[in-house]
Amino acid sequence: MRSNCIASVGAYLPLLRLDRKAAAGALRWSGLGGARNGRRAVAGWDEDALTLAVEAARGAATLRAAPDDVVFASTSAPFFERGHAPLIVHALGLAGTTRSLDASGSRRAATSALMRALESDRTTLVAAGERRPTEPGSAAQLGFGDGGAAVATAVEGAARYLGGASVSHDLVDMYSSREHPAPYMAEERFVRDVTVTDVLAPTVRAACAAAGVAPSAIALAAFAEPATGSYAALARSLGLVAPNTGTDLAARAGDLGAVHPLFALALACEQAQAGDIILVIGFGSGCDALLFEVTGPVPGAAEAARMLSRGLAFTDYIRFLSLTGSLDLDWGIRAEFEQKAQATVLSRYGRDMLGFIGGRDSRGNVQFPKTRMPVDPRATGPEPLENIRLADEPARLVSVTADRLNFTPDPPFQFGLAQFANGARVMMELTDTDPGGFEVGESLTMRFRIKSLDRRRGFRTYFWKAAPAERPSVEE
Repeated sequence: MRSNCIASVGAYLPLLRLDRKAAAGALRWSGLGGARNGRRAVAGWDEDALTLAVEAARGAATLRAAPDDVVFASTSAPFFERGHAPLIVHALGLAGTTRSLDASGSRRAATSALMRALESDRTTLVAAGERRPTEPGSAAQLGFGDGGAAVATAVEGAARYLGGASVSHDLVDMYSSREHPAPYMAEERFVRDVTVTDVLAPTVRAACAAAGVAPSAIALAAFAEPATGSYAALARSLGLVAPNTGTDLAARAGDLGAVHPLFALALACEQAQAGDIILVIGFGSGCDALLFEVTGPVPGAAEAARMLSRGLAFTDYIRFLSLTGSLDLDWGIRAEFEQKAQATVLSRYGRDMLGFIGGRDSRGNVQFPKTRMPVDPRATGPEPLENIRLADEPARLVSVTADRLNFTPDPPFQFGLAQFANGARVMMELTDTDPGGFEVGESLTMRFRIKSLDRRRGFRTYFWKAAPAERPSVEE
């Protein structure tokens, strides 16, 4: 069996970042809320664990060749019975022969998938996404965050896998279930003391022994702490002196669950110098510890680091409660419209919709959607169209409308005509705008999003929406 390397990384955060201090102020009368400093990444109404993973995977999908396998990891996947990894395969425009697998059940789902990928001969894209439900007033509601991260493995890469170790241990520091979807947490001191002694330290020691690395030689760590002070206690126990990139990530975006160690790994890769050793720790129902030696710049790492500082800070706690599903507003009769997805339609057109695949006719005209007869006045009859992927094509906004009569869970509903560089023109929903709205002529990028939610049947469909190509600085 041959160990692989990290070929590239990707990370994604939603546009909105809640100021925890403002949220804590809204809860001051109660004494609840938990964290008071930093910001929490907040998914839009049209984002979920899958869409966040897809956006992260787009940043990591820079392999010389398409991956053999795609793995989706999450503890908050929207479906219990429907594969999410196949949707990522389609969204990235990969071949249907790509192997796909969903990993779930613990916050180390992503690191476990990554370890298996690194210890195989197959190239793999591991994409993780989290949008975990929380209860108002809980420490988790402000402490958690939404986001995605991805790692692509290959035989050659800029971060060489040195070795690792894994321990299975049913320590119930946190759980969620179908009967209790929001995480239920154990007492923090118990979690910190027991996890460090019984789970974390033994696993890291074993990983260091397998890799032939002394803990003191580790330059950077990527770890989501299960309780405050866990990393400091672990460092004292093992003689670690490496800073933990997961700490800064938690302060600026929140605890990202299964995503956190992969996102923190991307941040560590951006900070590392050639020869530095990175320790990645995934915790949950046990522990995974992986060690890497960085040999050069890791593709995607710089973009992942920039993602932390690009966003839109907001202080509206009521809007936050609505976006997280903690507050069910009465949107009136326009919100009663149902969009039922038909399995036959998804089977026939779903791949083109998920991949945003248009068509080019024999005269070079590009259109979406594809039709038997090209939408070109020069067309003389039906003809086959060449597949053209629009998801990664640059575009600009030709027209825009902001509508407060059409229902959307985060008004206003905005749509406009997108002019793509290859000539295609598509009327699209718009998303991720700042309070100033969109402007005709501005550059657009495509984002994979929820298209419709059928709450009655518990089903959702996905498509692409147009967003500003550049985000504001959240630090301003």
